[in-house]
Amino acid sequence: MKTFSALMLLVFPLFAISQADSAWIVNNYTKIERQIPMRDGKKLFTSIYLPNDKSEKHPILFNRTPYGAVPYGEKDFRNFWGGFYREYFKENYIFVIQDVRGKYMSEGEYMDVRPFNKNKKGSSETDEASDTYDSVDWLIKNLENNNGKVGVFGISYPGFYATEAAISNHPAVVAVSPQAPVTDWFIGDDFHHNGAFMLMDAFQFYVVRGFGTPRPEPTTQSYDPGYNPTIKDTYRFFLETGALPNFTKLAGDTVSFWKDMMSHPNRDEFWKQRNARIGLYNVKPAILVVGGLYDAEDCFGAWNVYKAIEKQSAGTDNKIVMGPWSHGQWGSTYDSSLGNINFGTNTGAWYQQHVEVPFFNYYLKGKGNVDSIKDANIFFSGENSWKKFDRWPPAGVKNKELFFQGKGKLDWKKSAEGKTSYVSDPAKPVPYIEDISNERTATYMTDDQRFASMRPDVLVFQTDALTEDVTVAGPLVADLRVTMTGTDADFVVKFIDVFPDDFNYGDQDKYVMGGYQMLIRGEVFRGKFRNSFEKPEAFVPGKVTQVKYELPDIAHTFKKGHRIMVQVQSSWFPLVDRNPQKFTDIYHAKDADFQKSTISVHHDAVNASGIILPVIE
Repeated sequence: MKTFSALMLLVFPLFAISQADSAWIVNNYTKIERQIPMRDGKKLFTSIYLPNDKSEKHPILFNRTPYGAVPYGEKDFRNFWGGFYREYFKENYIFVIQDVRGKYMSEGEYMDVRPFNKNKKGSSETDEASDTYDSVDWLIKNLENNNGKVGVFGISYPGFYATEAAISNHPAVVAVSPQAPVTDWFIGDDFHHNGAFMLMDAFQFYVVRGFGTPRPEPTTQSYDPGYNPTIKDTYRFFLETGALPNFTKLAGDTVSFWKDMMSHPNRDEFWKQRNARIGLYNVKPAILVVGGLYDAEDCFGAWNVYKAIEKQSAGTDNKIVMGPWSHGQWGSTYDSSLGNINFGTNTGAWYQQHVEVPFFNYYLKGKGNVDSIKDANIFFSGENSWKKFDRWPPAGVKNKELFFQGKGKLDWKKSAEGKTSYVSDPAKPVPYIEDISNERTATYMTDDQRFASMRPDVLVFQTDALTEDVTVAGPLVADLRVTMTGTDADFVVKFIDVFPDDFNYGDQDKYVMGGYQMLIRGEVFRGKFRNSFEKPEAFVPGKVTQVKYELPDIAHTFKKGHRIMVQVQSSWFPLVDRNPQKFTDIYHAKDADFQKSTISVHHDAVNASGIILPVIE
């Protein structure tokens, strides 16, 4: 997760600005602060930036956040001018930022990903959709010179609140943009992926940064410090701390959501209620979902909010934009690369100028058009170009399976050979990055995987050099047939573009790119959930068992001369907590429960393992 300052960048990108730019906003806008009453009597603190221009009525752009509507005080302006949000000020938007219920200056009790209540009864039952409705209703009725139209947007956690705004059913809410929205914290976002606990993000967000701890001073502009590890090497710290109950002890009694997670190891009603997709029916506003192909936190959320609306609300004007971005990177002023990978152009600037601002201008001001914003606006890495489609996955995609072979081969035909094995040792888990770091990196999503391919506990399968381009567009499916000596295991499948040995970016290379193994998509699956996330099942040692799961969508072209590689491993540490490799409640496991397991991936004609690709032919 992010530090407080980084989180603020996700909501409103801030950069160095000149005094003249700052003075322009102060001279042309008036800031007021209000406590807006909700239907149950609680009041939510709201900062409102009003244009002084009275020549016309203005639309409202609304952001709801758990990270603070700072700075507090009507004389203190947030520094908007350094990022592209200055365009909205040039257009004289009314800008509104609100502390969500129970955070900072707002009253009430805070709840993480508060469940949507479809059948609210009376004024005592509220959710984030009703809080949005009540806030919008007050804004429309009490702000002079508004034109009766409201747009809502937010990145990351505020993206979740934007999703809930889309189902608030207030007629004034006509355009919503959930960006990297938190969507399903058990299946794909932030704290779990396919039931596997994303240890580093959860612990650093809730415990180290103290997001879940009380704040005695609600106006503070930084999180209260939580636990501060003395060991800054995350791999070493998380390994030496041991089993998850040891982390729970470090969390103490103040982080309620950590205790909630430890109390719900399976996908029970607690998690099902926190699946933001459950309310996405009959969505009325125009929707612009935005996300990053290489977003380490909420890549799943962007794809799946879009897909849920497509499936559950067919009449909605629903669009998606996915660029080659890390978490919130589309809000930066310069983003032509991520880690060692160069994407060639300033994709963030293109998005800002040609997608987001035109989207809100059209729906909130009736200005311009959105003809150039198709249903799916997707950047394809590898070839480094934008493509636009009337649907996603696009028409013309055909699922084709690449099969594992003996001797590390990968081919479109099944193998006649048996199996490849490795020993997974929880005492020496496979690291998710090669380097030493004191927090989870954003760049691991495109990192070179050569360090992993050299380990004996990572299986490597790759094609020969491609004789023609291969373009993949949509979700991947890992289809494994495995045996093991233990009764549970995690499976991490990584999909990789292997660059030619003579590849380089020219004189600007700061890293040896020849032979680079670029991670395109990696995903973990906790094996005991292979048949049901609600009812986990043990493996039978020695019995061939299918583990089949979907990886989040990709949009990538493997160029001629490159190779396609798949790596398979059973740990990805400390990104993911360690599986003891025996069937148990991992959240209450003991250090003594961890054991080695010999795991075999089968690739014969009967038990063929591989990866299914959505190929554009």
